[in-house]
Amino acid sequence: MRSHLSGALLGYAADVLFGDPRRGHPVAVFGSFATRLERRLWRDDRAAGAVFTAVCVGGASLAGAAAQRALRARPLPRAALTAAAAWAVLGGTSLAREAEAVGAALAAGDLDAARERLPHLCGRDPQALDADGIARAVVESVAENTSDAVVGALVWGAVAGVPGLVGFRAANTLDAMVGHRSPRHLRFGWSAARLDDVAGWPGARLSGLLAVAIGPDRAGAVRAWRRDAGRHPSPNAGVVEAAFAGALGVRLGGTLSYGGRIEHRPVLNAAGRAVEVADINRAVRLSRRVGALALAVTLAGRAAATSPRGGSTRKAGGRDVV
Repeated sequence: MRSHLSGALLGYAADVLFGDPRRGHPVAVFGSFATRLERRLWRDDRAAGAVFTAVCVGGASLAGAAAQRALRARPLPRAALTAAAAWAVLGGTSLAREAEAVGAALAAGDLDAARERLPHLCGRDPQALDADGIARAVVESVAENTSDAVVGALVWGAVAGVPGLVGFRAANTLDAMVGHRSPRHLRFGWSAARLDDVAGWPGARLSGLLAVAIGPDRAGAVRAWRRDAGRHPSPNAGVVEAAFAGALGVRLGGTLSYGGRIEHRPVLNAAGRAVEVADINRAVRLSRRVGALALAVTLAGRAAATSPRGGSTRKAGGRDVV
């Protein structure tokens, strides 16, 4: 327990102070491996995609489990392993920096710079967006990735330690790579998308709850969540985006463009106002507060789950020891 607590705190602090590792990022290494494996395994069917998903996510989780088990009797190295894994999988600081960079470009009236930077946050077609559309895309991305890049990883780290951290990030990364509805990945990426839905379920709900608890408009966050979250095509993004929309008092959703494909998504928090450039920084502040509180909640939950309840007994030399 102490190894996980200290390791998770150190990993979270490293992300806050330094952001993502600049060279040899483990997520980038995993992505390169997954890309090469996809070339070998790709078939236009779900079974091939299931094998691909199992090898990638299962392999990452088993590697994490093996490393953790090898250090089970060495508290300091085990804490260092947890810290390194947490730093590698958490992305809250990089998320905030990219969002703020787009917001600064918009505030300066440099639409071209904002469009150039937007792909660092999401996969939408930047040329199809005006300044207001870019601001809305950034707020939506901050909301969704608060769960995907921070809270979800903390939840699974608290549940399963290092295997939970790396397994969750592997599933989320794989979904971003193949879990979309393009002709190539509609069937092959189905299992990756479904696994990410399952893995992201608890983190999304905790993110929504924390946004309600500490957001500027708690009642608005509750209303938007209850009314609109289920209308979103993603069972997880809908929860977080609706809660953020209500908490910030803005409208999210609507018409989107991905890779030349137009999607018409339901409006979240229709009673709110249109997103403004200043709302990007408001969303970032809420995201940071949600992430910090999620760290406290998940560590407290792990401590409660692993602490002894009342007295326990064990046998020693034929006698009960309390």
